[in-house]
Amino acid sequence: MKINRKGFTLVEIMIVVAIIALLAVIAVPNLIKARTATQKSTCNNNKRLIYDAIDQWALANNADAADDFDGETNAIAAYIKGEAIPTCKTGTSPYTLLGAVSNALVWCTSSAADHNSEAEQDHPDAP
Repeated sequence: MKINRKGFTLVEIMIVVAIIALLAVIAVPNLIKARTATQKSTCNNNKRLIYDAIDQWALANNADAADDFDGETNAIAAYIKGEAIPTCKTGTSPYTLLGAVSNALVWCTSSAADHNSEAEQDHPDAP
């Protein structure tokens, strides 16, 4: 008489679990790197948007390059869709805006990721 056993053996299940674990070890760090790169790119695009809004504010208010825009955050936000300074996706605080029109500083206040390298802080129109 032949016994018909259906199902998987313990060894087969352990091999499948090991393969899934190996794939997870390879995939998870790559997904984290991709997420971080996307957040940094979004942060830099938000900064570019803010720089453009500063330029539009300066044109509308006949501001010189040396004019200071500190305290004009709400006025600058009017030149951004949604009329609000965007927030970094890794934090909940809006960007910090400092300086004059020609050398504006837009700073990401998020402590979750370092988006504030010196090269990224330069005004896009600066020489």
